[in-house]
Amino acid sequence: MRHPINRVRWSQAFCTLMIAIAAGTSAARAGDKWTGLTPLIDFEPGELHEGFPGGLYPQERNYVSGAHLRAGLQRGLRVRPLDANGQPAADGKIVLLSVGMSNTSQESSAFNQLLRFFADRNPALVFVNGAQGGQDARRIADPNADYWNIIDQRLQQMGLSPRQVQAVWYKEAIARPTDPFPAHALELRDLSKTVMQIIKSRYPNTMLVYPSSRIYAGYATTNLNPEPFAYESGFSIKWLIADQIDGDPELNYRRGAGEVRAAWMQWGPYLWADGVLGRSDGLVWLREDFANDGTHPSDIGRRKVAELMIDFFSSEPTARLWFLRPGLAALLGDLNGDGEINAFDIEPFVIALFDPDEFQRRFPNVNRVAAGDLNQDGAVDAFDIEPFLELLFRN
Repeated sequence: MRHPINRVRWSQAFCTLMIAIAAGTSAARAGDKWTGLTPLIDFEPGELHEGFPGGLYPQERNYVSGAHLRAGLQRGLRVRPLDANGQPAADGKIVLLSVGMSNTSQESSAFNQLLRFFADRNPALVFVNGAQGGQDARRIADPNADYWNIIDQRLQQMGLSPRQVQAVWYKEAIARPTDPFPAHALELRDLSKTVMQIIKSRYPNTMLVYPSSRIYAGYATTNLNPEPFAYESGFSIKWLIADQIDGDPELNYRRGAGEVRAAWMQWGPYLWADGVLGRSDGLVWLREDFANDGTHPSDIGRRKVAELMIDFFSSEPTARLWFLRPGLAALLGDLNGDGEINAFDIEPFVIALFDPDEFQRRFPNVNRVAAGDLNQDGAVDAFDIEPFLELLFRN
């Protein structure tokens, strides 16, 4: 997905600032800031940060594609309610677990509150906030850390077992980092690899992990995790997932391809935006979104993240398959609505591309955009042709 280029982002942000100043808003008086760094989703083709390209995925893309996407869709389809022994059960549960530090814990609490009132949630879905304050990536990368025992206690208190965990939202950081880029980002990537292995070991039925990087930290008043380290954590996640796509044996998720050491991964919601400058999709971070330390989100900031999470899990192709009530989620690439992705979807895709009315007539039960928007930009058009073919044919 190619987002609008940087000059659009800057002009929008400039207008926002001028309007705020002219109106004398509290946002302007509160000292809203920005860094000038480019959000990963807004990199122009060929643009680099300290010699490294942007985009969430390899080839500067912002969407998962090809064989990796196909594997994720297959795993999303296999998520189902499980009993305490990890066996399919009509009255079982699907556990979505969060793993991370204090920010993650606070945002998880807000997400859980919204989830309770989300009418389209899968009734078998249970969210467990496993994130804990003061537990940065260096601490939880120890498989013997008490952090993991506390998660198990929280599961038990809710009448759940580790074998019912099938999806994880992961968001971590390194406390008080000092190393320059890319050393800090590489350390966080490597620590995250270890955490992925711990997750798969302790929660063996985990199918999918959705890592996110930090929210904006330009207002930070401490050295806990200020900019540019919060921004750079995005590269840690980008490289982590790229390593799995490239076949890193430490992150292998495929049976028959060596020891399975991790679950399948893709980006969770990308949360960083450049303060008041924001990013191309309109997300901004204002001073009011943060607590006094400028690092942890305020109630407003927590709700902002929670809303992004609801939107992500209810719309992202591999997540909506199990997050939403059965029957609501379209299978990406399944244009003929038979529950599979194969060559029989080619003709329906062509019809969806060139004649939406005819598609609706012939496939009235298929959501054309949900099934055919392969590059996740909100439309079915020529930009979906290449990713559709990659989904079908790339090994």
